Amino acid sequence: MSIAFWCVFVAGLMPGLTALIAKLGNPEIGRFDNNHPREWMARLDGRRARAVAAMQNGFEGFPLFAAAVIIAQFGGAEQACVNQLAMSYIGVRVLFTICYLQNWATLRSLVWLAGIGVILTLLCITPAIAA
Repeated sequence: MSIAFWCVFVAGLMPGLTALIAKLGNPEIGRFDNNHPREWMARLDGRRARAVAAMQNGFEGFPLFAAAVIIAQFGGAEQACVNQLAMSYIGVRVLFTICYLQNWATLRSLVWLAGIGVILTLLCITPAIAA
């Protein structure tokens, strides 16, 4: 399996890992309620609420990234380039999550744009699409 496909796997896990930050508990709200997780998460505020928002954004962006990697892989793009772009997307998503947790809104938006740029680049380097 290529590095790029491993990156798709990692990107698929990242929203769940981000959710762990929210689930670490808030003494005022109580322990995570696995019977009613959405209601419990809706009561969060501050950093934990931002972790939930970062998780949701991760779920939203994942299909675009996964599709771009698959299209690039099977569309004839150079493997080394696909791998580098996929790894950079993972780095961008880590930075995005950090920005979200720290409440750095402007930087977070710029980092999000960088992630979209990586996805577009994956599509643009694919000979089957670029032609």
